[in-house]
Amino acid sequence: MTVRPGTIAAHVDAERLWRRHMELAQHGATPNGGVDRQALSAEEIAARRTIVAWGEAIGLSASNDDAGNLFLRLAGTAPDLPPVMIGSHIDSQPTGGKFDGAFGVLAALESVEAIVASGARPRRPIDVVAWMNEEGSRFAPGMMGSAAFTGARKLADVLAVRDAAGVSVSDALAAVLAAEPQLPGRPLGTLVAAFVEAHIEQGPILEAEKRTIGVVTGIQGKRTFRVTVTGEENHAGTSPRSARRDALVSAVAMVHALQAAMWDAADVVRFTIGRFEVTPNAPSVVPARVVFSIDLRHPDTATLRDLGDRIPGLCAAAAGRCVVEVRELLHDPPLAFPAAIRDRIRAAAQDLGITWMDIPSGAGHDARYLHYHGPTGMIFIPCKDGLSHHEAESATRDDIAAGARVLAETAFGLSVAE
Repeated sequence: MTVRPGTIAAHVDAERLWRRHMELAQHGATPNGGVDRQALSAEEIAARRTIVAWGEAIGLSASNDDAGNLFLRLAGTAPDLPPVMIGSHIDSQPTGGKFDGAFGVLAALESVEAIVASGARPRRPIDVVAWMNEEGSRFAPGMMGSAAFTGARKLADVLAVRDAAGVSVSDALAAVLAAEPQLPGRPLGTLVAAFVEAHIEQGPILEAEKRTIGVVTGIQGKRTFRVTVTGEENHAGTSPRSARRDALVSAVAMVHALQAAMWDAADVVRFTIGRFEVTPNAPSVVPARVVFSIDLRHPDTATLRDLGDRIPGLCAAAAGRCVVEVRELLHDPPLAFPAAIRDRIRAAAQDLGITWMDIPSGAGHDARYLHYHGPTGMIFIPCKDGLSHHEAESATRDDIAAGARVLAETAFGLSVAE
């Protein structure tokens, strides 16, 4: 069956897609218009139920796996072939927005609904997927579901992680799967013909360049660390400076040293200390313990390696009378998506008359792990002022629809390719 370019995209319903974004955002809605829908929470359970209902109404078959990844399948004429996967995630930061992750899942759902409406039949199955715990806000690190699916992390290691309240992934995931008893399970690590993830850019470039579609060239590398500084509690009024082992003073010295070492005139290095915990955190007690996070990113493999390798020594040199432990949590090198997938995305945008540009991703995505499992690509759309991980995160109805149209054409093309 020959399908002319633009045929599938013509059946994307912009109003339906926008309405679904607004409806999904009610699960975990915050008073300031954002979303607090953290991984494996009651809010995410409700959101999954809504997505399953929408998918089943189209005729998709829902399933899940042992990592809590959710799948909705559009059958192909050759059902035994590895599927084309499209999707993203629906968990959010505690003060997240309506579009981060959710756009990729809902654009994928709209894509398969457009395929069904067009009367075209994919050769390969097409799976809409919502990966478990991309954000890593409740359970760290993020991208757990895609990492477990692809074998980048052992499921047992994922299940053992606990949140700040002491709840394990294993226990929280059991509640999610118990809420979906009607869904059949599927194995981890199945073959994938291709994966395409649509996402808001989470940066200002597309908006500034007045381009609607970003053809993502790859993802910059990332290293994360947890630094634990141990001193000694003492009385704030009676302990002299010479007797103190102040963990906070030492930690601040480390932060200054790290910030200076990571500074670059070209402003390419991305260095962030986003979490800082002081114990006992009492006004009249010398702090005995500080734990802080480091998020380091760079597009060059050697630079990322060299900067990250300097972190333990810099912390030790600034520790003073305290003891410091630096633990690396994650080291993901930079990657480039295959040219064939990028070419398909560009061609779809050009055929539809939608402006596009090549763009790297500064943020991490589930596509990172899928990249090593099968041919993978990403589609970006603009977000207002480049703002994301924020309740004011916003994207326009037209851009969302344009992204879904490009995704629909790309996914269908991949599904009928030899």
